[in-house]
Amino acid sequence: QVQLVESGGGLVQAGGSLRLSCVASGRTFSSYAMGWFRQTPGKEREFVAAISRTGSFTYVTNSVKGRFTISRDNAKNTVYLQINSLKPEDTAAYYCAAQFTAYSSTYYSEQKDEYDYWGQGTQVTVSS
Repeated sequence: QVQLVESGGGLVQAGGSLRLSCVASGRTFSSYAMGWFRQTPGKEREFVAAISRTGSFTYVTNSVKGRFTISRDNAKNTVYLQINSLKPEDTAAYYCAAQFTAYSSTYYSEQKDEYDYWGQGTQVTVSS
């Protein structure tokens, strides 16, 4: 069982930056690829970024590439999402998720259905 707790969201002006954090409980954080997703009311939860369990591979969806960076610190059981140059359309609840991938040091997924555990989310609101 893995529990995920996100933090770092808030209200920020357009052009600002935030760093979201997601802390995982348990001993096996390094066995999980991690992903960040976001969701606005009435819409599907959408993929934002993912990182392999070792941190050697990362992927950021094209719509936010160049502004969002995913990273992780396995010693701290934490995955981060750095968001720069925030735009009003980035307003959403941001969720981290964990996918068991002990069999591969390189695998990560963009598919939300492949993730095993989810956090409760942290709200990001960007004012124009």
